[in-house]
Amino acid sequence: MIWLPPSRPWDRHPSLRYVLPFALFLVLLVLADVMRFNPAWEAPVRVLVLGAVCVFCWPRVCPVKPLVPWQSVLAGIAVFVLWIAPELVDRNYRELLPFNNRLVGHIHSSMPPGALTNPWTIFWRFARAVLIVPIVEELFWRAWLMRWLIDSSFQRVPLGTFQLSSFLIVAVFFGFEHGPYWDVGLLGGLIYNLWMVRTKSLSDCVLMHAVTNACLSVYIVSTGQWQYWQ
Repeated sequence: MIWLPPSRPWDRHPSLRYVLPFALFLVLLVLADVMRFNPAWEAPVRVLVLGAVCVFCWPRVCPVKPLVPWQSVLAGIAVFVLWIAPELVDRNYRELLPFNNRLVGHIHSSMPPGALTNPWTIFWRFARAVLIVPIVEELFWRAWLMRWLIDSSFQRVPLGTFQLSSFLIVAVFFGFEHGPYWDVGLLGGLIYNLWMVRTKSLSDCVLMHAVTNACLSVYIVSTGQWQYWQ
């Protein structure tokens, strides 16, 4: 009799590696909003738990080292500039009806007022934006959903495979995930999608996304534009 190692959940359901971090991120987000946890301990716990899950779930077939790091950094900076450009041109841009309604929500910061002057909570919010969100979102949107929409047996689809319907659906959903910032979210989603198609590299997309979020976070803290941290 030949001994076979026990089947693990992610062997039977390979989507788990890509979906679980994103699902857990959303669950913790809702819990923090509903339960009104103290951000002084909730923020670091959330980052550390999600960080461990991301490390555990990172697909073994995806190299950690980016292929074109400097190009990914520059692309990430470009998305950041596009993200803040509308408000730089018109300070009241987000007050327009398409970005301020019941469907997409309203401009606000997810951080409690007291946390805005607390370096501890700001540090962990920064860490979440730069270290956690890029991995969680790139695993789900571009490494999984973009392929799953092409073939439910998504592992047969190479990273960065282009199909117009999949490409556009992911960009649209990614855009509306960002609520009142759906317009720049859609544009950013198209650019991130293009970067995946071009590089075929999950690591490069994560790096690009992390640079965008790092630039945005520095901008938020230095200018007090807390509404960008939704």
